[in-house]
Amino acid sequence: MKLNTYLHFNGNCEEAMNYYADVLGGDITMMMPFKDAPEEVRKDLPESVYELIMHSTLEIGDRAILASDFVSDKEPFNNGNNFAVSINTDDEDEAIAIFNGLSEEGKVLMPLEPAFWGGKFGMLCDKFGVNWMLSLNDNSHA
Repeated sequence: MKLNTYLHFNGNCEEAMNYYADVLGGDITMMMPFKDAPEEVRKDLPESVYELIMHSTLEIGDRAILASDFVSDKEPFNNGNNFAVSINTDDEDEAIAIFNGLSEEGKVLMPLEPAFWGGKFGMLCDKFGVNWMLSLNDNSHA
């Protein structure tokens, strides 16, 4: 299992990640705007968010900072909900147990379901108000 910090930004994700790369000396290995997502992901989004960042990865040594611009119709952006703990795992039973455990008495923001990039992905806010993202890696090509 791998844990990373996932940051959300209010329309300035690309600027922030470039800044962190400069300051921390890391390499940006992913910077995907919403416009590059598959149509099934974009279909419910307004065109005004297409230039915003859907996902980015800044690798610093053996660690990473993950980030995106905050786009939600369920809650507004504000300082305090602009981060999440991201868990990546290769074990489906572990992924389901962690997701179900953390969502108990919490709120599922996105069910743990198949993702267009492979594997499964889900998001939740636990009973303590901490946001979590869970990714089950796709090992079908391993």
